[in-house]
Amino acid sequence: MSVSSSDLTDTGAGVSTSGGWAERLWATFTSLKVAGSLGLAVLILAGWEWLPGLLGIPVFIIPPASDVWAEFLWMIDRSALLYHTFITFMLVVVGFVIGCLLGAAGGYLLGISRNAEIVLSPYILALQIAPKVAFAPLFVLWFGYTFTPKILVAVLIVFFPVLINVLGAVRAVDQQQVDLARSFKANRLQIFSKIELPASMPAFFAGLRIGSTLAVIGVVVGELVGGNTGLGYLLTFAQGQANTPAVFVTISLLTLIGIIVYLAVVVVEGRVLRYMNRRPEF
Repeated sequence: MSVSSSDLTDTGAGVSTSGGWAERLWATFTSLKVAGSLGLAVLILAGWEWLPGLLGIPVFIIPPASDVWAEFLWMIDRSALLYHTFITFMLVVVGFVIGCLLGAAGGYLLGISRNAEIVLSPYILALQIAPKVAFAPLFVLWFGYTFTPKILVAVLIVFFPVLINVLGAVRAVDQQQVDLARSFKANRLQIFSKIELPASMPAFFAGLRIGSTLAVIGVVVGELVGGNTGLGYLLTFAQGQANTPAVFVTISLLTLIGIIVYLAVVVVEGRVLRYMNRRPEF
């Protein structure tokens, strides 16, 4: 049976047309999701603006969105809001990076060495159980009203989730793969770099996602305890003045910082784990 060139052309056109329809359908679906998200944001802002007044809630409890926006502009002009935001952002990044590095190193150390886990686990667990808020005044007494106490509190909060995720991933590595590598005369460093490290990457980034949100909490706790810079300081100052719009402004900016750090982790994760198959989106 012969196949003519016109048949091939028609078939190719059919595939191309089908692919085009699929792409257009996916683009439409994506645009609908974006439109739905934006619509929900508009609905939330509208409810924030008018709903408290309709319910008779005083403005000093829940100020309308317009008052918060006006306070935001005023704080940029008069309260050095951008400077304090930058200070908090940098402290969050530094505390997050140090906490992640220490957590990953501890997780790998405990994962590959049973003896190290037996010796160090009780002390790490005790450090995690102790409330981090209690450490902030102690760090202030030790290091004064500097950036160090805020960074240390953030490091303590970020450290444990990353450590536990990495430790669990290293312990879950298929022992048969390790034994096979050893049968080919692979040394400890090769086993770690070729088997254990790649296998632990998804869990490591899962810990980073958790730590990216906790780092903001750690820095704010340090700023609330002591200091005269950062959004935590502005939050305390606004509370003392009973300035509810300023409190909402600082909370919104702290949330934005957390989102930025979280999205940065997601972007890095997508690049590092590009070898993994993406799960279908729904």
